[in-house]
Amino acid sequence: MIEPSLPIHDPELRHACAANAQAQIAFFRAALNNRGGFDLLDFSGRPIPGHPQELHLTTRMVHSYALAQAWGATNCQPIIDAGMAALWHWHRDPAFGGYAWSVTPDGPQDRTKLAYGHVFVLLAASSALMVGHEDAARLLQDIEQVIDRHFWDDARGLLREEYASDWSAISHYRGMNANMHGVEAMLAAYEATGRDVFLDRAGRILSFFTEEIAPAFGWRIPEHYTADWSFDHDYEGDPMFRPAGTTPGHAVEFARLILQHQALCGAADPDAVTRARALVATALRDGWRADGGLAYTVDSHGVVLRPERYWWPVTEAIGAIAALMKIAPQPEDSAWFDRLWACAQAHFIDHTWGGWFPEIDESGQPGSRQFTGKPDIYHALQAMLFPLCPGNARHLAALEHLHERPQALAPNP
Repeated sequence: MIEPSLPIHDPELRHACAANAQAQIAFFRAALNNRGGFDLLDFSGRPIPGHPQELHLTTRMVHSYALAQAWGATNCQPIIDAGMAALWHWHRDPAFGGYAWSVTPDGPQDRTKLAYGHVFVLLAASSALMVGHEDAARLLQDIEQVIDRHFWDDARGLLREEYASDWSAISHYRGMNANMHGVEAMLAAYEATGRDVFLDRAGRILSFFTEEIAPAFGWRIPEHYTADWSFDHDYEGDPMFRPAGTTPGHAVEFARLILQHQALCGAADPDAVTRARALVATALRDGWRADGGLAYTVDSHGVVLRPERYWWPVTEAIGAIAALMKIAPQPEDSAWFDRLWACAQAHFIDHTWGGWFPEIDESGQPGSRQFTGKPDIYHALQAMLFPLCPGNARHLAALEHLHERPQALAPNP
C-alpha cells in the first residue's frame, strides 16, 4: 500500500513525472527516419547522420513505445512497427541465426553476437507481444531459441557473453551487465507468456549476483568475470559498456529487479527487500556526489574510479527508491527520492526540447564527452512511468489504468 505522505503519491509530482514522460515520447518520435530506421538525435531533436543503428537502440525503441502505447500515448505504432521490421530484416542473421550488433539499411556493420543485445531482443519481443503486435510471437520464438542454443548456460544458471557472427568463440569473458538485463528481459517474457522457465531463469541469475556475489563484496556487484565466474580484477574494456570496477547504477537496477521478481513470485520475501535495500544504500553512499549525480564507477571497496555523471544511474536510482517505497518505505527513502528528483530537474531534464541530457560536466552543465546527442529514451521513460504504477511488476498492464494519462495533460511547450 502506497502511503499518502510518500513522494510517489503526491499529485503534483505524479503530474510532473507524467508530463516528462509525455515530453520524452514526443521528442524521440523524431528518431524514426524515412528509411524505416532510427537516427541518433542532437539535443534539439534533429537527426545526426552517419551513425549505424545499434541493436540496443532498435530494441529499446520498441520496448519504450510499447510502454507509451499501453499508457495511452498516440502515434506509437509506426515506431514499434519500424523497430520490429528492423529487427527481423536488418539485425537478424538469416545464415547463422541471431542478431547483429549494428546495421544500416544497406546491411550489417558489426556482426558480433552479444548476449547484451540479444536479451534486449527478448525484451522488445515480450513488450510487443503485450501490446498485440502481429510479429511479436515470431520474434519471441526465434530469440528464445537463439538464447537457449548459444547464450544460456543451464549448469551455471547464467548467460554466456559473446560470439562471432558464425557463433565461433571470440573470448572467455563473462559479464554482469548482460545478465542483469537478461533478468529484466526474462521477467518481461514471463509477464507476456506466463511460462515459468523465464521466471525461474531470472531467479537463478538474481540469486548468483545478489545472494552470492553482492554480500561477498560489501553489497557491490563487480562487472567482469572469467569463464568460471571468478571476479576479474584486471579487466577493463569499452569505457561505457565494460568499465573497470563496479557500477552504482547497475546495483540500483538490480535492486528494482529483485523487487519485480518478488512481486511476480507472489509471496512476500523479507530477504528480497533486505537485499534490494542493501544494494541501493551502498550504491548511493558510494556514488553520490555532493554537487549532484552519481559517479559512474567505483572499485570493490567503494572508492570512486570514474567520477563522470550520466543520466541513467539517476533514473535507475529514482526507479529503485520508488519500488522500495511501494512495499517497505523507510524515512530515508523520501529524502533520497527528493534529492534525486531535484538533481534530475536541475541538471539532466531538458525543459526546453524534451528528453534528458546524457551527461553533465564538472560545472553541472550538459556535456558530450562520452555520448553523441541524446542517445536513448528507455532509462528515463521507465523512471517516470514505473513509479506511477501501483506495484513493482506488470507495468505494461498497469499503465493502461493510470489516472495520469497523456491525453489528460497539457500540450508540450
